[in-house]
Amino acid sequence: MQIFLPIADVPVNLIVLLVLGVGVGFLSGVFGIGGGFLMTPLLILMGIPTAVAVATEANQITASSFSGVLAHLKRRAVDFKMGNILVIGGLFGSALGVEIFRIIKSYGQIELFVSGCYIIFLGSIGILMFIESLSTIKRSRSPQINTLPRKKHNWIHGLPFKIKFKTSQLYISAFPPLFLGFVIGILASIMGVGGGFILIPAMIYVLGMPTKVVIGTSLYQIMFITAFTSFMHATQNKTVDLLLAFILIIGGVVGAQLGARVTVRLKAEEIRILLAIIVLLVCLKLALDLFLVPNEIFSLTYGASH
Repeated sequence: MQIFLPIADVPVNLIVLLVLGVGVGFLSGVFGIGGGFLMTPLLILMGIPTAVAVATEANQITASSFSGVLAHLKRRAVDFKMGNILVIGGLFGSALGVEIFRIIKSYGQIELFVSGCYIIFLGSIGILMFIESLSTIKRSRSPQINTLPRKKHNWIHGLPFKIKFKTSQLYISAFPPLFLGFVIGILASIMGVGGGFILIPAMIYVLGMPTKVVIGTSLYQIMFITAFTSFMHATQNKTVDLLLAFILIIGGVVGAQLGARVTVRLKAEEIRILLAIIVLLVCLKLALDLFLVPNEIFSLTYGASH
């Protein structure tokens, strides 16, 4: 069933879009991610312009994240104080990212830039998460070796302006979560992602938050940042396709509820290693598409001479 997207200016299959929305929403509920690192490249592969894919996907991430937050609230697995600080930093980062996106788009290099960002970030984070999660699983299966404690005192814990986070059982400076939110805001506006693939490991290994609280808090922050990012792209770059966003939102909300139910059946280490594998697979696909020679090579000579 084909439909025409007015802003993207391309026809797409409605069933395929709905299936993709459910699938990405499911991952959002399971892993506490927005899912944009999967959906945005998939939309581009379907022929949707990169600028439209990045801006429109933020709407779907907002909806699926909101649905996921509601599910995690029932288990009291959201640290609102930590989430609000992340949101404050993210709003400033998102505003800066939208402006960077506009400048790069004006030079006609947005496709190459976005693909390069995906390969660098996904590859780095995926490898680190996979190695660490694999090591944790091996330690947990060894009876004579205990798993390393979650909380580690480093230079971050010595920073000023400390705040007590009762839900996360932390007493740390507000600066690290503010900076983390700022970085995620930039990524959300430039790459069309929620930033969960960076936010979650950073919350666990840098801030020292427990995994059971990280997923719900991550979705809480992502929900606000992507909503703001979508608004900025719509008003400044005019690249948000509302019809596409609506279709993705329907699938995303359903999938997020299903994913949140699966989360309680998996161990923290299993959740992290599964996410790492998915991240690495997406990174590999993007790298192959960027560097391999396409099957059909088109010449611009004819168009340039007419």
